[in-house]
Amino acid sequence: MDLLPGLPNDIALECLIRLPLDQFSKAASVCSHWKNEIKHPAFRQRRKSSGFTRPVFALAQAMVTTIRKPHGVTTLSSTQFYRLSLYDPEKGNWYDLPPIPELVEGIPMFCRVVGVGSDLIVIGGCDPVNWQVMNSVFIYNFISGSWRRGADMPGEQRLFFGCGSDSERFVLVAGGHDDGKNALKSVLLYDVAKDEWVTLPEMAMERDECNSVFHRGKFHVIGGYPTHAQGQFQRSAEVFDLATRQWCLEEDFLGADTCPQTCLEGDDGRLYMCQDGDVVVKYDATWRHVSELPGEISNVVYLTAWQGKLLTVGNAGFDELHGGYELHLRNTSSKEKTWTKVDIPDEYCGHIQSVCCLEI
Repeated sequence: MDLLPGLPNDIALECLIRLPLDQFSKAASVCSHWKNEIKHPAFRQRRKSSGFTRPVFALAQAMVTTIRKPHGVTTLSSTQFYRLSLYDPEKGNWYDLPPIPELVEGIPMFCRVVGVGSDLIVIGGCDPVNWQVMNSVFIYNFISGSWRRGADMPGEQRLFFGCGSDSERFVLVAGGHDDGKNALKSVLLYDVAKDEWVTLPEMAMERDECNSVFHRGKFHVIGGYPTHAQGQFQRSAEVFDLATRQWCLEEDFLGADTCPQTCLEGDDGRLYMCQDGDVVVKYDATWRHVSELPGEISNVVYLTAWQGKLLTVGNAGFDELHGGYELHLRNTSSKEKTWTKVDIPDEYCGHIQSVCCLEI
C-alpha cells in the first residue's frame, strides 16, 4: 500500500521525515502503514542523515509553587515532587510530558533520565511518597506519545549511580551505593530494543556518585568515590569496550579531585566539563579553558550539548531557583564566546536532578 496515494514511497518518506517533532504521535495514528514506517529505526536514521532531527532536552525537575507573603510579596519555591519537563531549544518552548500512569505523585526522586533513539528512559530513584528505593524502568516514546514499563533493573538496591547511553540502543548503569550506603563497583547494561538487562564485569574501583558518558564508541565511568572516602571524588575513570567486554582504568582522567556530573561529550567528539568557574574541554590528556561561566551560575547542576552549543543549568545559590545559559562554540574565537540567557518560564525554574538531550 502506498504511504501517500499517487506518490512513490520514496517521495512520501521525504514528506514524512520533515514532520515537526510535536506531530509524530498524530501522524502515527493516521494508519498502520504510517505508524510502522515512523516507528522503524531506519526512519529516524533517514531523518537524521537528511538533517531533519531536532534536539529536545528532558529534565527531571521539581515542581514550583507560588508563596504569597504579607504586604503583597510573592516568591517561588521548588517542591519535593518532581515531574518531567521538556525544552525545545529551537522554538524556545517549555512543556510537560504526560505523567507516568503508575506514579500519580510525580517521578522518582534521584532517578536518572537518558535518551535512546526516540525513547526517553527513566531509571531508578526513590518513590516520592514513601521514599523506598525503586528498581523501575519507565519508557516514554515520542512517536506514539505514550509510556510503557521496561524490565526492572536487577540486583541490589542502587542509588546515585552513573547512567549513560549510546543514544541508539544501550544504557549503562554503573556504581552508586546500596541500601547500606556502601559504594558499588557492579555494572549493568540495558538493551532497550530487547528490554533485557545484562550483568557486566565489575569495575576495578567502587564509584558512588560517578558519571557515565558514551565517548568515542566506549562507555566511560568517570570519578565517584569509594565507601571509605565519602565525598572525596576520585580523578580516575574506567572505560568499557562493548566489543571486547573489558575495562581499562585511566588514572588521572579528570586532572583534579572534582565532582564529574557535568562531564559530557559534545557533538565535536570532545569532552566538556565545568570546573572552578570555567567550562573546559579535553584535548588528549589535557583540559583546556573554553569560557568562564556566567556570573549568575555559580552552582552548576548540569551541562549539556547539541549542534555546536552548550547549555548550562544552575543557580547563584543552593536555595535559589534554576536558570540556564547557552554558549555557541562554533566559528568564534575564545575571546568572542558569549553566553546567552535562556528564557525560562517561572514554572520551569525548579530544582533539576537529571537532564538528557535527544535528537528526534
